[in-house]
Amino acid sequence: MNKDVLVKEVMKTKPVIVQPFTSVFEAACIMKQNKIGNVIISEVTHPIGILTESDIIKKVVCEGKNAQDLTVEEIMSSPIPGIEERRPLTEAADLIDRHRTLHLGVTKGGALVGLVSVRDFLRPVSIDEF
Repeated sequence: MNKDVLVKEVMKTKPVIVQPFTSVFEAACIMKQNKIGNVIISEVTHPIGILTESDIIKKVVCEGKNAQDLTVEEIMSSPIPGIEERRPLTEAADLIDRHRTLHLGVTKGGALVGLVSVRDFLRPVSIDEF
């Protein structure tokens, strides 16, 4: 019997969060330290954007800007496209394609509870789940 894999089954919980005034350099160091490719930018408890490795390459490195002189708020991608945690993973794939992004915020009751990325689609699924 085929069962839909839900977003909550593959999402990463506890995304790393930084404040909007954090320098891009500091955010990049946090990403390196945590071995991740993105951070969420949040004002108090409200996520306002996401900063990815791609944002840093395209908006800082390729434009010859200094990462220590820029804040994450200046170059983040916003808003973060999202999906409810109980939606099927196939729907997440459609949203990722439609928004031309690599990440979706995962929500529960309107609050951000995790992230799902294209890499999460590659995670092996047990044969027992089908």
